[in-house]
Amino acid sequence: MSATNLTEEEKQQARLLKKKAVVDQRIAAATEERGVTILLTGNGKGKSSSAFGTMARALGHGQKCGVIQFIKGRKATGEQLFFGEHPRVDFHVMGHGFTWETRDPQLEQQAADQAWSLAKSMLADASIDFILLDEITYMYKYGYLDEAELISALATRPAHQNVMMTGRTAPRVLLDSVDTHSKIANERHAFANGVKAQAGIEW
Repeated sequence: MSATNLTEEEKQQARLLKKKAVVDQRIAAATEERGVTILLTGNGKGKSSSAFGTMARALGHGQKCGVIQFIKGRKATGEQLFFGEHPRVDFHVMGHGFTWETRDPQLEQQAADQAWSLAKSMLADASIDFILLDEITYMYKYGYLDEAELISALATRPAHQNVMMTGRTAPRVLLDSVDTHSKIANERHAFANGVKAQAGIEW
């Protein structure tokens, strides 16, 4: 039967089978097994939320996870309250330094150095399957950390380890080095229209 004689239902079925064949081919070609590096950037809402959602998926598979939040908020976040006591999550919030409200370069540098020291130990720990470096890219924007050290630590980490990183912007050298980079755009935000930030949504 020629294509012109097919019914719409048959044409749709043919299109779906063609798409499936393409997907199946890509799956068959993806034979490398290793951990990946994922970077979420952009000015849209949801970077950290997406990263913590991915960590929840890893926990569902019985994996051990580590979290370092590189910016200290005004209050405990929902993710800290929820994941902080999980037996398979090593959760750390950057100490006395970098916050959105105050700027003390000396304290910020000390806190960045301490957080990075902890991150390096996680990136060298083969018992940790998934690491989230939340809002780490701000440390490079403000010059507190050296991106070359991060890229080196990522390159030499245990082969199975997955690493997610977040932040609005990132150095070009980091963007070019990761396996997956997603940019989240801001089309509309309730806060801009006068809706107050709230627990469970913003923190």
